[in-house]
Amino acid sequence: QVQLVESGGGLVQPGGSLRLSCAASKSIFRIFATGWYRQAPGKQREVVAAITSGGSTNYADSVKGRFTISRDNAKNTVYLQMNSLKPEDTAVYYCNANFIATKVYDYWGQGTQVTVSS
Repeated sequence: QVQLVESGGGLVQPGGSLRLSCAASKSIFRIFATGWYRQAPGKQREVVAAITSGGSTNYADSVKGRFTISRDNAKNTVYLQMNSLKPEDTAVYYCNANFIATKVYDYWGQGTQVTVSS
């Protein structure tokens, strides 16, 4: 079993920045794909950014140019740098790691709240 622990959320003013961290209890990011998701009140969970085991990245259109996903394999940690934050970015942000082999490995963190408000 793998535990994912997110941190770095908080309250920030519009235009501000935050960096979220997702620390894994085991060294998995070399082979697992990892993604950041968010869920706002009353809305479905949506993918924000993803990084493959090979390091390729993808972003939701709503965050392109503002958010950056990165990974430090030595620290077993994935980051989400969020710049130029907007009120509509307010949500609980979740980290996910998944790997499909003979079985599906799919792990989620507990989430961290990000609130963008003046």
